[in-house]
Amino acid sequence: MTTIPAATSSRVGTLALTGLAPLVWGTTYAVTSEFLPSERPMFTALMRALPVGLLLIAATRRLPHGRWIWRAGLLGVLNIGVWFALLFLAAYRLPGGVAAVLGAATPMFALGFAAMLLRERPTSRKVIAAIIGISGVALVVLRANATLDVIGVAAGLVGAASQAAGAVLTGKWGRPEGVGPVAFTGWQLTAGGLMLLPLALLVEGAPPAMDVPAIGGYLYLGLIGTAAAYVLWFRGLSRMPATSIAFLGLLSPLGAAVIGWAWLGQALSPLQILGIVIALAGTLLAQTGAARKPDDSKKPAVRNVSVTQPAPSASVDQVA
Repeated sequence: MTTIPAATSSRVGTLALTGLAPLVWGTTYAVTSEFLPSERPMFTALMRALPVGLLLIAATRRLPHGRWIWRAGLLGVLNIGVWFALLFLAAYRLPGGVAAVLGAATPMFALGFAAMLLRERPTSRKVIAAIIGISGVALVVLRANATLDVIGVAAGLVGAASQAAGAVLTGKWGRPEGVGPVAFTGWQLTAGGLMLLPLALLVEGAPPAMDVPAIGGYLYLGLIGTAAAYVLWFRGLSRMPATSIAFLGLLSPLGAAVIGWAWLGQALSPLQILGIVIALAGTLLAQTGAARKPDDSKKPAVRNVSVTQPAPSASVDQVA
């Protein structure tokens, strides 16, 4: 009987758990279209970020200090604020398929940022995997009659680049000593939400009237689609290279297509099914040879200094 090495088993478990995040994000389109007020993208982005960010900070009672004040702010802007705003802008100005393909360019951007910021040379395997993944997503979501909008395309590409930069910087900086993914997620959601707050008020004005389905939709997107999903996402970034985790984002449009078929009654053609298989193959190819890295939150914050670190006390934040 073949025994699976512990390191391999742990890596597979990390990837599987992190992959749940983009699958959950794939439900956003169905929830938005079925339950939320129409034409309020900035308000929806705000409601996904700020309330749950403040809730996570209150639950963990941890605030950033020192250099982590600006670091958390920058990561929140890149991973949440800019990404959410441009994601919804692209989605409203472009057919959903085009917006999804632009978002699928995130792994390619991540390879570029990793080369610049981490001095990680892109491997031919991951470049090929990125091309395969984008091609598969295109087969799933693109339509022959898709039209392009310059602002929408720019928003989609800049948003993908922002998410990729945030992922690479998150992997580069890790987390401060003793801070777990729950508090870390709360910092970023709050920072991103504070960026979105004036934008939503200036662009869309006062909040819309909401019925019970809308309230339920916002609760789902905030608690499950954002808070829980991003805790898993940032946990994965602390344990695996960002250039590997970024490829898991390809699961989001695939999940959206499957949910559209299962929940909204949208048909899946043989070509779309082939695209799902191709995109999954690209995602899996990118993970081969991916090395697990130590969790930075368990390292001393000051490098190259030998210290004895006491065991941290248990808290809500460190359960994850």
